[in-house]
Amino acid sequence: MLTGNEACALAAIAAGMRFYAGYPITPSSEIAEYLSKLLPIHGGVFIAMEDEIASIGAIIGASLAGTKSMTATSGPGFSLMQENIGYASMTEVPVVIVNVMRGGPSTGLPTLPAQSDVMQARWGTHGDHPVIALTPYSVLEAYELTVRAFNLAEQYRVPVILLLDETLGHVSEKVVLPEPASLTIVDRSRPSCPPADYVPYAETESGVPPMADIGEGYRHHVTGLFHDETGFQTNDGAQIDRQMRRLCRKIDQARDAIVEVDPYLMDDAEIAVVAYGSSARASRHAIRQARDSGIKAGMLRPRTLWPFMGNEIRAYTGRVRAWVVPEMNLGQIAHEVEWAVQGRGEVHRVNRVDGSLIEPRQVLEKIQEVCR
Repeated sequence: MLTGNEACALAAIAAGMRFYAGYPITPSSEIAEYLSKLLPIHGGVFIAMEDEIASIGAIIGASLAGTKSMTATSGPGFSLMQENIGYASMTEVPVVIVNVMRGGPSTGLPTLPAQSDVMQARWGTHGDHPVIALTPYSVLEAYELTVRAFNLAEQYRVPVILLLDETLGHVSEKVVLPEPASLTIVDRSRPSCPPADYVPYAETESGVPPMADIGEGYRHHVTGLFHDETGFQTNDGAQIDRQMRRLCRKIDQARDAIVEVDPYLMDDAEIAVVAYGSSARASRHAIRQARDSGIKAGMLRPRTLWPFMGNEIRAYTGRVRAWVVPEMNLGQIAHEVEWAVQGRGEVHRVNRVDGSLIEPRQVLEKIQEVCR
C-alpha cells in the first residue's frame, strides 16, 4: 500500500536521484519527508531549504555537478520556481520538479485537489522555452512516470515537470512495483572528446549537446543569457536565433517519442472524453456506465501533458463527433482540445473549482447531454 507521494519518492531513488532540496508545502510535503529518510540510506543528500527559490537553485547546481536532482512543491511554490525553470531551460540542466496541485490562486485550498497549474507548467516561465510535463492517474503511474521524468530530463537536458493533484498525492492504493533491475534508466550523454576540445553547447543531430560535470576538468561556462556554443554571452542575432530554435527543436523533433497517450475504448467511440489525473479516474467509470446504456463513449488520456497530444486527437476527428473535457479548473486543457479538433467536432466542458473531485455522475450527465 502506497500513496502517490510515497510512490514518487521511491521511484526517484530507483531512477538514480541522489540529491533533493525542498521546502515543505501541502500537499507535497510527504515526498520530502519520505526522501529525508531514504536518501541517506542510499548515499544521497537531502537538504531542507529556506524557500522554493533556493530549492530549485540548489537542484540546478547539483545537476550541473553531475547528480540527478529533484524538488517537490505545490502551486504557490511552483510560482516561485518559474524564473529558475526558465534558467534550467536556457542552460539545459536536467532537473525534475514535482507539483502536487491544489486549489488556487494565492494560498487557495492547501488541502484540496485542483488541476489549475497545467497551463503554468507549460507557459509559467517567460520567453519561448522547451518543457516536458507528465501527468499520472494512479499510484502505480506516479511511480512509472517519476522514473520516466528523470529519463526524459537526462536524455533531452530539459526540466521535466510531474503533475499530480492532491488526491493522487494522498490516495493509498495497492500496487505491485517493478523490480529495480527491470527499469530502463537513462543517463545524460557525456563528452567523449578531450577537455581542451569540449564545446558545451555544440550543435548535434539530436539537438542535445553532451554534458560534462562541473569540476571534472571540462571548461563549462553557465549563464542564463543567450550564449554561443562555448557558453559565453552573445548579442549576435544569428547565434541567438540558432540557439533559440535548437532549444525548442530538440523537443519538437522528438515529440512522438515523448508523447504518451492511453486510449480507452476508442476503437468505435463516437463520444470521446479527454481527461487526466484524478478526473480520468472518474471519467473511466462514467464511460463504462455510458457503454452499459448503449452510448459509444471512450477516452483519450494523456500521460504526457506537454507536448500536447494534438496529433493523437486529430487522428480521431473523422469519427468522433463530440469531445468532453472534465477538469478541476475552468477549462485550461479544453482550449488545447479545441485547437486540436479544429472545428471538426464539438468540445464540451465539465469544470469543477470548489475543491471537490470531478464525479463520474457529472461526466456521464455531460455524455448523455451531448447524445440528445
